[in-house]
Amino acid sequence: MKKIFKLTDEKRHEDRVLEAVKNEIRKYVKREKKKDLPDKSTMYWDFDCKVGATAEDAKVVTYETLIKELDAVKATAVTECYVEMIAKAVNKPIKEESTSEEE
Repeated sequence: MKKIFKLTDEKRHEDRVLEAVKNEIRKYVKREKKKDLPDKSTMYWDFDCKVGATAEDAKVVTYETLIKELDAVKATAVTECYVEMIAKAVNKPIKEESTSEEE
């Protein structure tokens, strides 16, 4: 998803507009996570995210910090916000079993 969101609306409060943007992002993530993975036992969905006032100014962020970055962009008093999210299938990290011997 590559999209420019309007952060102002004549009929709604600015905070409600921002919450609507966040809701749309969460709906996109939920929809993408429902898609089938090539190998469900060893993979999960991850997202490459960028956020900024414009596409040129967008900086790379993790999905966990995306919402906080949206708040930071909103605090700069811009009227539009660029959000880019690309879903990718990632291999799960290999868990190492601990071999502790009790004596």
